[in-house]
Amino acid sequence: MADHSANNRRIAKNTLMLYARMLVGMLVSLYTSRVLLNALGVEDYGIYGAVGGFVSMFSLISSALTSSVSRFLTFELGTGNKERLKTVFETSLLIQMALAAVIVIASETVGIWFLNNKMTIPAERMGAAGVVFQASILSFVFGLLTVPFTSTIISHEKMGAFAWFGIFEIFARLGIVLLIAYCSAVKDRLIVYALLVVALGVLMQALYVLYCRSRFEECRFSLSFDRKIFREMGGFATWNFIGCTAGLLKDQGVNLLYNLFVGPVLNAARGIAGSVNGAVSSFASNFMTALNPQITKLYAAGDLKYAHSLVERGSKFSFYIILFFAVPILLETEFILGIWLGKYPEHSIDFVRLTLMLSLIGTLSNTLINLQNATGRIRNYQIVVGGILMLNFPLSYLCLKAGFNPESTYIVAILVDIACLFARLLFLRKMAGLPVGRFIRTVLLNVTAVTVVAVILPFIIHLEMDYGWQRFVTVGFTSVVTVLLSILFVGCSNNERRFLIDKAKAFVKRLYVKAC
Repeated sequence: MADHSANNRRIAKNTLMLYARMLVGMLVSLYTSRVLLNALGVEDYGIYGAVGGFVSMFSLISSALTSSVSRFLTFELGTGNKERLKTVFETSLLIQMALAAVIVIASETVGIWFLNNKMTIPAERMGAAGVVFQASILSFVFGLLTVPFTSTIISHEKMGAFAWFGIFEIFARLGIVLLIAYCSAVKDRLIVYALLVVALGVLMQALYVLYCRSRFEECRFSLSFDRKIFREMGGFATWNFIGCTAGLLKDQGVNLLYNLFVGPVLNAARGIAGSVNGAVSSFASNFMTALNPQITKLYAAGDLKYAHSLVERGSKFSFYIILFFAVPILLETEFILGIWLGKYPEHSIDFVRLTLMLSLIGTLSNTLINLQNATGRIRNYQIVVGGILMLNFPLSYLCLKAGFNPESTYIVAILVDIACLFARLLFLRKMAGLPVGRFIRTVLLNVTAVTVVAVILPFIIHLEMDYGWQRFVTVGFTSVVTVLLSILFVGCSNNERRFLIDKAKAFVKRLYVKAC
């Protein structure tokens, strides 16, 4: 119990560190999204998203290896084998270097052909699109080489350092956006923006390397190569490749379909929806970043009962975190976009709402995915779940080809995500002993009841009041109150409710003492 209490305190502390990073990022990103859209214009903004999205398609291989690196580093920390931990890091870095070379070659051949022959880009902007393409490749490569270092920081649960690096990068990006928006010497803003993002990527890579080499023994590498670990990581990554491919086709693949069927304006609308969702879901993702290493370490140590408890609570509370912000945004999307952006592309309102709904469903699976990865046995899991996820791309293509509206692709994604959630539960019951019935009762039915209770009153107010500031403020305030009360009295167990109330009282007491 003492160890579990220490773990809970560590999770809480790390979550607060990441929330500080996230709050700064959210405020800055909401501002920079508007400035960047106005500075580049809808067309160039869409071009950047579409071209950068195409380069991201190559990350399907890197994503598989990234997950493998993170899992193996965290697992070895859980077992306490320092020598093997060092070997895992060195092997992973060599693999990432080799992968970077492969992706550059693929991008400069297949990528260039696709850009020039298949993408819908105005002829007068093809030169700028080519620069963005090359810059996106370089940004991707430097991000790829950073993975072993960021994974090490997270595995060691040094979230304070991770937060400060993130805050620095956020303000650096803000500086880039302000420069291209307000500096009269900038001629082609799209090109300058792309090049400055590359420069920032180089700087961040250098900072992560210097920090890790000075703090973690395993990062003082000699670039040794271990064939046995390579085979283990390679086998894990090979099967994980299926899921990563499916995820990228779901996101960037559909983004390319929008470009092929409609054009860059629709990519801009999807980019706006992604910005809103990123700001909201970052609350939950930071919580999960702090929680996931503990799940892997507990599984490695054989404490399955507590690992299952963290999986259930992580799924439930990450859903609540997104719900808290999603309810007012879902009801007042039109007003928020109008205040935030002024003018915005067609379909933006529906895209934002559907993206948030998709995010709410998807967040229920995050801890399940982490527990599955912790087992190291993912072949059958990826064949089945990855295969279901793969349906996103062909079904979305068929919807657009048949003339359905773009929103149909989100409906497809929501239905596929629900199917994947239940498939994950069935696998984890067998492979990790997860009590599926309890998960359905304490998580799925729980969050459904909380959502229904929380939404009723704000929705009625939204329908009865006229559009404007008064309705926005009333709906927002009511949503906050009803969501909090619903979580506290419908979603929490007696122990959880007592814990939250005690922490809130202690926090208020500390504020009162400081004020006096």
